[in-house]
Amino acid sequence: MLNSKQRAFLRSLAADVDTIVMVGKGGLADNIVKQTEDALTARELVKGKVLETAPIDVRECAEQLAEQTNSDVVQVIGRKFVLFRVNKKNPVIELPKDKKRR
Repeated sequence: MLNSKQRAFLRSLAADVDTIVMVGKGGLADNIVKQTEDALTARELVKGKVLETAPIDVRECAEQLAEQTNSDVVQVIGRKFVLFRVNKKNPVIELPKDKKRR
């Protein structure tokens, strides 16, 4: 689970990331989930877009993809969404540390 500082950090990184996952009229097909899974493993941060023809809402799509790929939804803006998952074997992105409050 991401905290607000980590989420803000990932949002800033996502601004420069290309959209690589496109959900169209086929909805969340197995190939979309597989493509997202592979992209998360390679990049950790993935930007996707839900096209006008898709039978699914953007927020719903992002949450379902996150659940199926064991990732976190970083943000949903308009028709685009950003997902993040740490690659435990070969981490690419170092998140800001969570400072414990007392």
